[in-house]
Amino acid sequence: QVQLVESGGGLVQPGGSLRLSCAASGSIFSINAMGWYRQAPGKQRELVAAITSGGSTNYADSVKGRFTISRDNAKKKMYLQMNNLKPEDTAVYYCNADITYYSRDYYYTDDYWGQGTQVTVSS
Repeated sequence: QVQLVESGGGLVQPGGSLRLSCAASGSIFSINAMGWYRQAPGKQRELVAAITSGGSTNYADSVKGRFTISRDNAKKKMYLQMNNLKPEDTAVYYCNADITYYSRDYYYTDDYWGQGTQVTVSS
């Protein structure tokens, strides 16, 4: 019923930039908090940045000043602009959203994840 799809990952040199996108689809009534997470090999998944429905944001200390999270509620999309990328940013990046959807006249709220997109920072 509800799906999140990430795009925009790839290989980039240190100091470069990438822009990730996350698109939500399905019988969505509202998208509440959204966030980007990442998981590097052998490490736990960690929060990179989060944004509320009203636009308030917070960031992991490791990405403050380099990454910017944003969302377009009308398009049901979220973005992560990543600048000055470092090798330690290499990971699979996941989109996460708390979504209220409708099904057979009822409303439900669940937590959804995208399939992930690989970001590799290497020279």
